[in-house]
Amino acid sequence: MRKLVYYVGVTLDGRIAGPGGEFDFFPQGDEKQSAAYTAWMSAAYPETVPTAFRAASGVADTPNRAFDTVVMGRGTWLPGLAVGMTSPYAHLRQYVVSSTLDPATDPALTVVPDDPLGLVRKLKREEGGLDIWLCGGGRLAGTLLPEIDELVFKSYPVVAGAGIPAFDGGFDPTAFDVLQRTAFDNGVCVTRFVRR
Repeated sequence: MRKLVYYVGVTLDGRIAGPGGEFDFFPQGDEKQSAAYTAWMSAAYPETVPTAFRAASGVADTPNRAFDTVVMGRGTWLPGLAVGMTSPYAHLRQYVVSSTLDPATDPALTVVPDDPLGLVRKLKREEGGLDIWLCGGGRLAGTLLPEIDELVFKSYPVVAGAGIPAFDGGFDPTAFDVLQRTAFDNGVCVTRFVRR
């Protein structure tokens, strides 16, 4: 069965973005540190690079390694729209969970107005294919927590103080085990967790 993997950057206090959706405050380190980190992440998860930036990142012709499908909330999709991208991950099947987004926004998107749990359960039952990337946001992750099989958290050495939590939902302690942890010179630590 395909897995749902929540792959996201987080602050030390568990925020995936600032109060207004900002993410430009995540420290990248100096030029050399940033380049090493970006190269490693692009090699490990090339499909998470937005389509518009794949050529500049050197992954334009790189096949998808981990994911062939992305699920995101409207708030996660909106930053791409601000720079004219209605289909940020054209190299993946894209689902945007939103009760307000026009389904005709882009033919490459499937807008899901309700029941994200039903959508993910259906996607997970599909035969073959790669895993499903939960791109964000926090409220959607809180809703989908019962179906999240793995976490890939890119922990940045910064405290936001406020903003969008990684999980925005009810109290539901869910244990995960660490599978792999990689630390980078820019202070970022990438940890892969699997549900117990």
